[in-house]
Parts: sequence; structure tokens; C-alpha cells
Amino acid sequence: MPQNKPNRLDEDQFDYQVTKDSKVLIYWHNKHIKTLSGKHAQKFLRQIDGLDGADEQLVLARVTGNFKRGNERNGKQKRR
Repeated sequence: MPQNKPNRLDEDQFDYQVTKDSKVLIYWHNKHIKTLSGKHAQKFLRQIDGLDGADEQLVLARVTGNFKRGNERNGKQKRR
């Protein structure tokens, strides 16, 4: 599982809701950002089962793709 480097996921940034028709709605800061259905929803529910806190947030971040991968650059860098 990815590391929670700056402890950013200790706060509840992500949330999810399961609908009657077994779709999973994923929210980021109370904004709907992704819907999972079918096999993807079932896989997600298996992964998230029994997790809480930062572990749950990491799974949600991974599913949505909203997490740092370590390859971002800060501003312009001079090339030599």
C-alpha cells in the first residue's frame, strides 16, 4: 500500500456512498468525482471492507487517482 508521506490523508478528504443498485459514488471534499459500478464497485468494496481512517483514505485516493506520485516538479528548474 502507498505511504501517507505528509500525513495529508489523516483528514477525511474522501468519502463514498453505496447506492441501492450497488454503485459506489466517491466524493472529494463533498464533491462527487467518480462512480464505480459492476466489477469495479465490487472490487472496491472488498478492498475497503474493515478499513478506517488513513487506510481507507489511501484506498479512496488510489481508486480516484488523486494522490502524489513523487514525480511533480516545483516551478521551473534550470537545466545545465
